[in-house]
Amino acid sequence: MGKCILESSALCVGYGTKRIVDDISFSMEAGDIVCLIGSNGAGKSTLLKTLAKMIPPVSGSAKIDGREIGHIREGELARIVSCMFPAAPVTEYLTCLDIVENGRYPYTGMFGTLSEDDREKIASAMDIAGVTELSGRYFHTLSDGQKQRVMLARAICQEPKLLLLDEPASFLDIRYKLELLDLIVSLAKEKGIAVLFSMHEITLAGRIADRMICIKDGKVDRMGTPQEIMRSDYMERLYDLKKGSLEEGVLNGIF
Repeated sequence: MGKCILESSALCVGYGTKRIVDDISFSMEAGDIVCLIGSNGAGKSTLLKTLAKMIPPVSGSAKIDGREIGHIREGELARIVSCMFPAAPVTEYLTCLDIVENGRYPYTGMFGTLSEDDREKIASAMDIAGVTELSGRYFHTLSDGQKQRVMLARAICQEPKLLLLDEPASFLDIRYKLELLDLIVSLAKEKGIAVLFSMHEITLAGRIADRMICIKDGKVDRMGTPQEIMRSDYMERLYDLKKGSLEEGVLNGIF
């Protein structure tokens, strides 16, 4: 068994006292790739934001690298967890290089001075994400897909143990979607990063996910391998589709 990076027990996520998803219990080891699926509004983003310490849990336990999230200071957490959410930052006068450099802030100290090692890791992250040629461009002038890739480079150069991605393939054309999936596999299996992500294109996600967590009606409805989850009868129930509307083998054309 690998090192446990993430463990939740009877975790409830929501906003204030409003409970969105109850009783979430699962764990991830280094190198695991886990995909969250479910309808819009099911609570996937809420779970990811809770694990990123953007919102507090309603109840239960969530441990990252063996410690309760609430007991980890933000600066320390930033060395362990990196995340990418759909909303891009407002950065009218920042270049793409500026954005990616910001991923090194947990390591640069009080004055934010980049070392030669930092610069090498920034350059490597931009190369991995395929955005080196965009380094001098102003971030706000990019297409949505280009912005997505720059933000991924920022997340990579943070050198996390856990990578949280909320719909990372949004705005990407099919070529970049496939490249993104290959990149996720590389980060997980070669660098030992645990990756937890949400994705609507579940047949694409199923190509790389070790496990899927299905969220429905305020709870974890099912967990399993893509082969166990991606069955037409179950997809109909998970997404409230008319019974019999999916035939085996047609998931690729819909999800």
